[in-house]
Amino acid sequence: MMEQPGSRTQPLIQPMMEPFQRFIHAQSTGGVLLLAATVVAMIWANSPWAGFYETFWNLPVSLVVGPYALTEPLLEWINEGLMAMFFFVIGLEIKREILVGELASFRQAALPLTAALGGAMLPAALYSILNTTGPGAPGWGIPMATDIAFALGILALLGSRVPLALKVFLTALAIADDLMAVLVIALFYTSTISWLSLGVGAVFLALLIAANLAGVRHPLVYSVLGIGGLWLAFLMSGVHATIAGVVAAMTIPARTRLTGREFLSRGKDLLERFEQAMSPEKPPLANRERQQIAHHMKTAVQQVETPLQQLEQALHPWVTVVVMPVFALANAGITLDADIGAMLINPVALGVILGLLVGKPVGIVLSSWLVIRGGLATLPSGVSWPHLWAVGCLAGIGFTMSLFITGLAFTHGPSLMSAKVGILVASTTAGTIGWLFLKRIRPE
Repeated sequence: MMEQPGSRTQPLIQPMMEPFQRFIHAQSTGGVLLLAATVVAMIWANSPWAGFYETFWNLPVSLVVGPYALTEPLLEWINEGLMAMFFFVIGLEIKREILVGELASFRQAALPLTAALGGAMLPAALYSILNTTGPGAPGWGIPMATDIAFALGILALLGSRVPLALKVFLTALAIADDLMAVLVIALFYTSTISWLSLGVGAVFLALLIAANLAGVRHPLVYSVLGIGGLWLAFLMSGVHATIAGVVAAMTIPARTRLTGREFLSRGKDLLERFEQAMSPEKPPLANRERQQIAHHMKTAVQQVETPLQQLEQALHPWVTVVVMPVFALANAGITLDADIGAMLINPVALGVILGLLVGKPVGIVLSSWLVIRGGLATLPSGVSWPHLWAVGCLAGIGFTMSLFITGLAFTHGPSLMSAKVGILVASTTAGTIGWLFLKRIRPE
């Protein structure tokens, strides 16, 4: 049956899509999908098809342009390609928070920055105590990170029992935490550097900055320069390619082309013209003037938003629904027919568990107490010290970023598997403790 021009009937697919759209935009979605992907990975890695799990993720995939070919295992395309999108969104969040959010001023940023610093340094120190030398030494960065999707997902499950200020604090802390993780990856988990490739990357970065300064707003320009240039140059340079995602995000324009008042004035004018252009004799497909006015309205809406906001809103669902679950599916498969007990008492696993379960909450609360005691910050309104301890526990959910750093620290062998076991045990325990802790705190 052909669609009638100008029909106002609701599309048949809309009622089917609405629950899916609500699920994608729910705050707990990221954590739910990550958990589901992890469970699937564990089942797959311990099923009769376990061999296929390893074979599949190590399948060589080539990017061919004319006579040039870049071949990497599928796992590397996920960890360095798809995860670049994850880091790009992190970069957008960091830039937004620095410009207008909780990191916009020293007074606002003092508490989450200090808490993140303490929550990163103490876990790294505790890990290093158990792994001063030996094969586990490179893994000191593993317990430093917080998985914001899991942590905020647990807060969302508790609903109104959690003060809004606590969610804002955890978000700012996790973003500052991610910023430090990015710096750690760039400075300490970088292989031999190709200065020629890095120089090429610098040229593309300069072009991205020039596009921003020139007022270019179309995402296609930044996509071509960022993916086709900056990301590829970083991939070939030895600096981890995901860093290109954060660097590229910093060049995305954060200014509107129309002010709020200009948008209101133009919007009223366009709406009046649209009303005048409406005619019962002309269906929408035949009303050219109405189509042109609608196009101008769409342009005005785009110009009153910043490209940074548009990209963050557009990419966040893809990161939540696709990138992070696929990463977990590819990296969380642990074979349980090995001696799990031996893995758990391995210094690597013990260091990860000690860092995430003890180092995170103690580091966050202790550093917060010091900065508040020094008069540089105050507790957010409605947030108590028990709340802060609970958030410290939730910050011990390292998962995504911890698994990512594990892949950089250990390429294979018992240290890799022990680290993954430690991350799963510590993250599960930290999430459970944090949830129980928050559930017992009475709302004020």
